[in-house]
Amino acid sequence: MKLIQSLRDYKNQLVNDYYNFRITTPQNPYTIALRGNPYQILFILSHMRSGSSLLSHLLITNPEIIGFGETHVEYDSNQDLKTLLLRVYQNTRQLRMDHKYVLDKLLHDKKLLDETILFSEEVRAIFLIREPKRALASILTLKPHWNENQAIEYYSTRLATLEKYAKLIDNKKRSLFITHEQILDNTQSVFKVMQDFLEVKQPFSEEYQVLSMTGTRGIGDYSENIKSGRIIRKNKTSETAISSELIAQGLQSFAQCCATLSQYCQVVD
Repeated sequence: MKLIQSLRDYKNQLVNDYYNFRITTPQNPYTIALRGNPYQILFILSHMRSGSSLLSHLLITNPEIIGFGETHVEYDSNQDLKTLLLRVYQNTRQLRMDHKYVLDKLLHDKKLLDETILFSEEVRAIFLIREPKRALASILTLKPHWNENQAIEYYSTRLATLEKYAKLIDNKKRSLFITHEQILDNTQSVFKVMQDFLEVKQPFSEEYQVLSMTGTRGIGDYSENIKSGRIIRKNKTSETAISSELIAQGLQSFAQCCATLSQYCQVVD
């Protein structure tokens, strides 16, 4: 048993050394050794309980996109994109390093510390938001220690930040806006727009690959639905009652964010 464990550890170290060599050797944050084309970074810019785990799985099932969910990298400079590459490959253990996109999802303001990263032509963003009634109820279920004021503060502040990000990118070729409701109710149109936006060969599908990390706390949604491997459209009854005042406040932020993102991003017709 000790020999088997030693061999396993040796293999893992070799793989990690391989990743480190290829990723950290070039200084350019978008390039790796032994590869001509730079990577493109694909950010899902969203908020908690938006359906971002579902969107992540739909995206990374495409062979041109690699990722596993929320990496928790803090982007203090564009060199932290190297950290993203390392974290994604070390977690997915993919030796084939010819993917077009590396995916991360950012749900909190503190993650993108250097907003100039959004200026890069190698960065694309999918903005994803969800209407407040179900989003806020789900946030309060996820965060039972929060009160309604904390939930709406996070939601409204985050939507305002997403508006700012869209204005910083200011390029419809690199930014796409979709809603959680569109993924469920207008699925094929969303898939067609995403395929055209990302310029990937394989169409997207309602069925997706379930990873070993799928449903893991801290990486994304840990409900049973995400482990199904397909889109589930049946909405659960909200576990947390939301006041009408809170919903009205959330709707104002949601409407404003939708208007701004529709102005600065590609949209689903």
